[in-house]
Amino acid sequence: MQDHLIIFDTTLRDGEQSPGASMTKEEKVRIAWQLERMGVDVIEAGFPAASNGDFESVKAVADTVKGSVVCGLARAIEADIKRTGEALSGASAARIHTFIATSPIHMKNKLRMSPKQVIAQAVKAIKWASQYTDNIEFSPEDAGRSEIDFLCQILEAVIDAGATTLNIPDTVGYTMPAQFGNLIHTLRERIPNSDKAVFSVHCHNDLGLAVANSLSAVMNGARQVECTINGLGERAGNASLEEVVMAVRTRQDYFPCDTKIDTTHIVPASKLVSGVTGFPVQPNKAIVGANAFAHESGIHQDGVLKHRETYEIMRAEDVGWGANKLLLGKHSGRNAFRSRLQELGIELESEEILNHTFMRFKELADKKHDIFDEDLHALVSDEVLILQERYRLLSLAIQCETGEIPYARLVISDDGKELHAESEGSGPVDATFGAIEKLLASGAKMQLFSVNNITCGTDSQGEVTVRLQKNERIVNGHGADTDIVVASAKAYLSALNKLNSKLERAHPQV
Repeated sequence: MQDHLIIFDTTLRDGEQSPGASMTKEEKVRIAWQLERMGVDVIEAGFPAASNGDFESVKAVADTVKGSVVCGLARAIEADIKRTGEALSGASAARIHTFIATSPIHMKNKLRMSPKQVIAQAVKAIKWASQYTDNIEFSPEDAGRSEIDFLCQILEAVIDAGATTLNIPDTVGYTMPAQFGNLIHTLRERIPNSDKAVFSVHCHNDLGLAVANSLSAVMNGARQVECTINGLGERAGNASLEEVVMAVRTRQDYFPCDTKIDTTHIVPASKLVSGVTGFPVQPNKAIVGANAFAHESGIHQDGVLKHRETYEIMRAEDVGWGANKLLLGKHSGRNAFRSRLQELGIELESEEILNHTFMRFKELADKKHDIFDEDLHALVSDEVLILQERYRLLSLAIQCETGEIPYARLVISDDGKELHAESEGSGPVDATFGAIEKLLASGAKMQLFSVNNITCGTDSQGEVTVRLQKNERIVNGHGADTDIVVASAKAYLSALNKLNSKLERAHPQV
């Protein structure tokens, strides 16, 4: 019988550490529901001790998800672990993931602890965690640069203390595949009680080797891979869930294990995460990129037409391409609308919000003939912004003509007070942003302006991402509309709303 390869998704925790990728509680719940629908074994929902917002998000995911284990991250500190246990109290199945650094450079310069002190602290952390659950994961941070003898000592000690999963992270993406696979093999061979725990890996992509390192570890006995949708994550990101899953699934002649992932949900999950975070997927991205199953070369086209397997090792429909079929239109009723939102894992807080969202759905249906799942996700995200945040767009008029200077006139609401402004610019979007800045004078510097279509067709909604930086804070704002300039205004105001928020997030490794 084949081994089960556990998929541990950390999109909601490590993925959210990407600058500007912060998610609201409601967005985290929607993504978690999609991960559960896909069959992800473990969902790492966040770092509860980082902030009240993170605590509430983890709690909401734990209270909602029933088919996957919900995990929270905690430093090897009693207060962190207590906070995590409280956040996970409503979970059907909970895991506490605790970590402490084990490389000489981290122990000396960051922790300022001796190796003996680090082992003692790790053992204490496992015992604290065991008060809340018997599903406990331990990570020796920066394992790739840790001394092998010390790794064996600390991992043996935490297994004896009750750890059931040992996660070996390549925290800085420094290790080579053969080297990393050998590390896993050596640890499993040298640790006397290694058979009492599942070995896991968490690889970063600084050198573009996260997936390769993860798969090398799998071939050497690791049976859990920590990964994220679209490879999202801090710096260059994490191992991409879709690439790990499809590599193992496609090469069953090579791998002695398989996942339980329903791969038809991969593309919908990718699009949802991209829309929520505002991080677009590059066209040539494996599995989920727009060109992943496109064939431009005449030779390739001829071969595929004659026999698909000549140039395709996977079927596009097996990973969810073509799954965004028309489900709703302008004649759809309120009950059909509500039912489809529920199927997508979207729960609106009140009947009033449902009614308001349904009205906006009807308005969209008048502009756009075909309404897809991606449109509904964008509509609900937009609705949350409109109902909950300080600044929102009321109206926008653009004058744009060849040979003339573009001009924007807009009205926004600032906590219910109407503000009017006009501005010229080098283009309609520049004029719009200029008018907003005349009113709000944020002082923020734009780091990114990105436009993508949500679905196909000239009537598709455009999705705009705006990344702003002010002092040390970096935020992403996104907006969607069939009018790109309107979507741009919404995205800019969304980013300003986040800058205006008083909620500060702590980095899990600080």
